Amino acid sequence: MAVRLLKVSSLAATVSAVSGFYVYNNYVDPNDISIVRFGRAAITTAVISYDYLTSLKTVQYGTDDYWAVKSKVHLRSAERLRDLCCANRGTFIKVGQHLGALDYLLPGEYTSTLKILHSRAPQSSLREIEQVIREDLGKEIAQLFVSFEESPQGAASLAQVHKAVLHDGRTVAVKVQHPKVQTQSSKDIMVIEFLLKTVTWLFPDFGFMWLVEEAKKNMPLELDFLNEGRNAERVADMLKHFEFLKVPKIHWDLSTKRVLTMEFVEGGQVNDLEYMKENCIDVNEISQNLGKMYSEMIFVNGFVHCDPHPGNVLVKRCPKASKTEIILLDHGLYQDVEIRTNAALYLPQISELLNKVPREMLLLLKTNDLLRGIETTLQTRANASSFINMSRCCVRAVAKYQKKRSKSRYKKMQISFSEAFTLWQINLYELLLWIRGSALGNWIGSFLNRIHYVH
Repeated sequence: MAVRLLKVSSLAATVSAVSGFYVYNNYVDPNDISIVRFGRAAITTAVISYDYLTSLKTVQYGTDDYWAVKSKVHLRSAERLRDLCCANRGTFIKVGQHLGALDYLLPGEYTSTLKILHSRAPQSSLREIEQVIREDLGKEIAQLFVSFEESPQGAASLAQVHKAVLHDGRTVAVKVQHPKVQTQSSKDIMVIEFLLKTVTWLFPDFGFMWLVEEAKKNMPLELDFLNEGRNAERVADMLKHFEFLKVPKIHWDLSTKRVLTMEFVEGGQVNDLEYMKENCIDVNEISQNLGKMYSEMIFVNGFVHCDPHPGNVLVKRCPKASKTEIILLDHGLYQDVEIRTNAALYLPQISELLNKVPREMLLLLKTNDLLRGIETTLQTRANASSFINMSRCCVRAVAKYQKKRSKSRYKKMQISFSEAFTLWQINLYELLLWIRGSALGNWIGSFLNRIHYVH
């Protein structure tokens, strides 16, 4: 019996030692274990659901107390959801960031709490980054780069970016995927789908199952950095007539599905007013050019950036060329948006718009939010430049569509004349707005007021 116990003890010690060695050398984090991630998500969902079911029963619907209690439940639930995303990381943070951007759909308690996830993305260690580069590029970092900064320039939910220098002296940005995201993403989506179905069963009015469909469709694309590189080149070619636009060039020989090496470009965030002032950047020019760029994407090309937020748009003053550049980053996800076929769905039942229109149409609202927010931050909203530029692109897009459908040369000439006349009217309106906001406009207004006062 003693011998048997000794053998069992020896076996247990051996297993423990091997397990410890494996854990130590492979950096197994409990947060990466599927059952732990699922358990944490399930418990959080249960606690949030129970809080809503019990807390709102104690007050009468529609009263001031009801809305006060509901606001507190929203806040508690948002904080629990935020903590879950931070703990599970990866796909959970990505979904949380998406929820934090839905100002037009979610209560303010959720959006304000979840917005912090944009700055709380996890960082992989240099050893993990080295491992991904070694596996994908087949060489050590020292063999590929003269220098490679250990601290990332920025970290997101799926990857982080390091500044490096090639052997030929060129400075590059190396985007490296977090090592565990690829294997965890499909499991995480299954967990999120299961839990959302459970919540929908408990709360039939809960209308967020579309989040799962978006994640299923988009996550594989976002995890393929070669797809991002192709998107970047397509946009650069598509908008090459805009001299102010800069899209970093891709180094294909140092890029894979998990590693993307591109030209390193510095600049300030497009909503950083202090940076603009320090670098003598004309905020009105930036606002106008942003409107031109996104309007061209949406209304003319129908190829739309899916994550338009200030962190993905930089501005830079180029003293040598005497111009200001707009740098467009993060091309992981685009959608082809057909305005003509989807626009008709906007008109009826505006109150149910967000749950009924195709998901890609929400991109237009998201892009519009970006432009409005930047104009407000840069204090250029009065210029209405984005609306004017969108109007121009709409007129051009409609005329192009009508010409394609018309077989008569005379009809095409009519369409061209109508297009030119409408664009002229828009230009005239823009000129009037400029005069109205200028010193000349103020002087004319004061002069007319004095005349009116005299009479």
